Amino acid sequence: MLRSLRLLWLPVGACLAAPLVPSPANAASPLRAPGLQAQGVQASAQGSQPLPAKAPSGQDQGRLAAAVTRLAHYAGAEPQLTSINQLGDLQPSDWAYQALAALVERYGCVAGYVDGSFSGSRAISRFEAAALLNGCLVRVSETTDALKQLLKEFAPELAILKGRLDGLDGRVGALEASQFAPTTTLSGLAVFVLGGNSFVHTGPVTTSTDTLPSGTTVNYNLELSLNTSFTGKDLLRTVLRAGDFGASPFGGQPAYLGLSELESAFESDAGANIVAIDKLFYQWPLGKGFTATVGARVGQDDMLALWPSAYPADTILNVMTVNGAPAAYNKNLGPGAGLMWQSKRFSISANYVAANGASGEPALGGVATAGSGGSGTVQVAYGGDQWGLAAIYSLLQAGSQGIPGATPFVQQGTGSSSVDLFPAASTNAFGLSGYWQPTHSGWWPSVSVGWGFNSTSYGTAQASGSLSESQSWLVGLQWKDALAKGNALGLAVGSPVFATALSGGGTPNDGNTVWEGWYKFQLTDQISLTPALFYLSRPLGQLTPTGESLSQLGALIKTSFRF
Repeated sequence: MLRSLRLLWLPVGACLAAPLVPSPANAASPLRAPGLQAQGVQASAQGSQPLPAKAPSGQDQGRLAAAVTRLAHYAGAEPQLTSINQLGDLQPSDWAYQALAALVERYGCVAGYVDGSFSGSRAISRFEAAALLNGCLVRVSETTDALKQLLKEFAPELAILKGRLDGLDGRVGALEASQFAPTTTLSGLAVFVLGGNSFVHTGPVTTSTDTLPSGTTVNYNLELSLNTSFTGKDLLRTVLRAGDFGASPFGGQPAYLGLSELESAFESDAGANIVAIDKLFYQWPLGKGFTATVGARVGQDDMLALWPSAYPADTILNVMTVNGAPAAYNKNLGPGAGLMWQSKRFSISANYVAANGASGEPALGGVATAGSGGSGTVQVAYGGDQWGLAAIYSLLQAGSQGIPGATPFVQQGTGSSSVDLFPAASTNAFGLSGYWQPTHSGWWPSVSVGWGFNSTSYGTAQASGSLSESQSWLVGLQWKDALAKGNALGLAVGSPVFATALSGGGTPNDGNTVWEGWYKFQLTDQISLTPALFYLSRPLGQLTPTGESLSQLGALIKTSFRF
């Protein structure tokens, strides 16, 4: 019976939904291993069509995929075959010639391929036979007992095919809905932050007469990402951003409270509520595992093949998102270029970013000048689904975007705040970071750890007591599906970059500790609510007045909308 079934071929409309064509933009997404978007391995939940009670085995699934692929070649067959003579490789002397002629001319069941061949020697699977039989029966006006028996025999395969094709319909619909243009997709992130900070201190904490910002604030950040592909393998990314964190301690203001800056905080240089180009870069494959990136505004983190952390699922403090080595993972932003190589789970990344590269005055800007505010980075990494490890080196010039998690003393010593402060300052930053996560959610959390060591030198003589060496570290724990599926719980402790040695042999007093804890409620696939607490033991570090103390406690509720 099966031999006779391979003679059948069905019209496309009878059994096959429109073929799924992947979005070119998605096909060229940046090459990140488990640390995608700097947050480790985070797979979004996707709905799927329910399968029949008799689910196919792995071997059956492979056969089904092959059958669907072959059947896709039948799509758009115009005109349909109406005569046995249209099959060029079938001869009247073939044993099945008369049977095929009857199928075509009496029942209207097409028995060939769109290229005009019959391919009588090729084997077919039960899935393909079931689909062909079903399509032929659509054209038969009288269903005999034998045909009914055949339908019953192939009922499981037909049900699986229907579920598979229904799933393809859903994926096509979701893909079309996300398309902004034929070659461009638009995605967005809107974040609302409601919270405040309290301070415990003795005596004056700064030389300024300003009061500490302990008021409750409401701030927002909005990001719109346009991803465009021209070849299906490349990516042009444009990120538009607006926010109003410029006067909030959650935005790291005033500057001496920079450690309380949130990762989601943003405000344009032009002011609050102004939409600005945050990132604009182009990425394309070079073959044999290489990917190149060039951009007028590109971040160091956009050009790393692996972000070696599984923490956090939802970001809070910026200092907790840079793998325990904020100087090495400095997120410098500006004109830049990079090259990434990946072979299975191993990767090597190299890039250069000039924070002031848009300026034409060499003393204050340009590319590869003393005023570039540049950073050069090399990372070697291994990243798997369950664990990963990375070693990184960065050379950081004065005048960069600043270290995303350092004490005020270190920020000044590295010249991060101004190229004029230490025009010849340079920092050699080293980092070692890794993560481990369980294969299934449960009592065991994922563990992300990192350590950084930095050496700062100057081209001109500095007074005794200047910054010489600094360190940092981080331990982050995260429980996936905590209390409810889709939710997450996170705890982290660490030290931002703090001075550990001074020129002239002085003893620094810059040490401090940062704690944060949060719980993310995943309300829907696109909306999450995250209450969080953080504590800074000595946010001023070395700049704390002698004999005085200052600590900071922050509480917030972060609401995120993804679309």
